[in-house]
Amino acid sequence: MRLVFAGTPETALPSLRALLDSPRHEVVAVVTRPDAQSGRGRKVHPSPVAQLAEEAGIEVLRPAKAGDPEFLARLTELAPDCCPVVAYGALLPQSALDIPRFGWINLHFSLLPAWRGAAPVQHSILHGDEITGACTFQIVKELDAGPVYGVLTEAVRPDDTSGALLERLAQSGAGLLAATLDGVEDGALEARPQPLDGVSYAAKLTVDDARVDWSAPAMRVDRLVRACTPAPGPWTEFRGQRVKLGPVRLAPEGGPLAPGEVSASKTAVLVGTATHPVELGEVQPQGKRLMSAVDWARGVRLTAEDRLV
Repeated sequence: MRLVFAGTPETALPSLRALLDSPRHEVVAVVTRPDAQSGRGRKVHPSPVAQLAEEAGIEVLRPAKAGDPEFLARLTELAPDCCPVVAYGALLPQSALDIPRFGWINLHFSLLPAWRGAAPVQHSILHGDEITGACTFQIVKELDAGPVYGVLTEAVRPDDTSGALLERLAQSGAGLLAATLDGVEDGALEARPQPLDGVSYAAKLTVDDARVDWSAPAMRVDRLVRACTPAPGPWTEFRGQRVKLGPVRLAPEGGPLAPGEVSASKTAVLVGTATHPVELGEVQPQGKRLMSAVDWARGVRLTAEDRLV
């Protein structure tokens, strides 16, 4: 099939590489978000998908909106049979959805209808799911509500961050997407409607969402920190300044500590929650480098009154 691939971040790269390597399909162009500022210097850079496409000598389309007339005209000229999508990051109007004869097929990182929306992996960890996965489905106007072609499952490990889990799903999902496109071309796959029960939504997590509430139970603190790693980045405040946090460890063996109370030894730094303490791993004080929690505690010289808030 002639394909126009839509995607933006690194998460989409395994799928794009799989389709570029496929002997059955031809990627004639990619659609990605416009170049954006990134890095310390805030310089404008192309998206990871745009960079890979340019290296492969493939045309890159960067519409500000997927309904722009110039974009729709070029997409019509390219005459794709199908448009596979992985983390494109923009809404697709019906005028775009109608162009390819097999429509737009999305790889989504949840077991639909659970966790429709922008942050399915983060919410899966945040809410304590033991099993998650990925689906390929036909894009329709309603958010992530189209009929499903294929599914794979993945166990959520106790120490999974959203970054680690998403990396595994991106790799396995690439194979699922390629197999789905093969089946669609062969006429061997039929999309099935999603169940009406079990619908949930995964809104994008903000920086405010990533602030640790030490009055929550330890398990909730652990899940929030892992869900927000690497983005938007878990954090707390110490002496009025923001401190970024790495993953923590549940420490039920730790002594009783009030929520936010910090206890440091030569080998560990514990923080109180509503239940038992958690052990801090790495921390990054405002304007400083990432360091071990033990080194941080030694440097700030904790007092009995100090709290994380």
